[in-house]
Amino acid sequence: MAYLKPPWFARAVFNKVAMATGMSSTEKLTVTRRRSKQRQEIPVITVDVGGAKYVVSTRGESEWVRNLRADPNVTIGSTNYVAHEIPEQDRQPILTAYRKKAGRAVEGYFRQLPREADHPVFVVTPKG
Repeated sequence: MAYLKPPWFARAVFNKVAMATGMSSTEKLTVTRRRSKQRQEIPVITVDVGGAKYVVSTRGESEWVRNLRADPNVTIGSTNYVAHEIPEQDRQPILTAYRKKAGRAVEGYFRQLPREADHPVFVVTPKG
């Protein structure tokens, strides 16, 4: 599976600033690491399509994607959700809406990883 590893600056500095400030419409996604069971926090841009909320991995098969597949219970902001992966053939409308919302910030990732299969998509449903 395709994966674009983020540079050091993005991991060590940008992600923390984005989560703290909400820059570029980011929200903090918290997942449980599959091996250590520690929390992993990353900034995501959520998108609403057809009344459902989605998260997209712009960088492909990232660690947070693998962790989410192992344990679908996540937190976005302060709300708890359960995530379910969307099959590749159903991703296009979500990816289109996501790219429109996220704008230029994500276009480079989609040029480098052009196939829908390269971008895991999850619908998140509030727990309750």
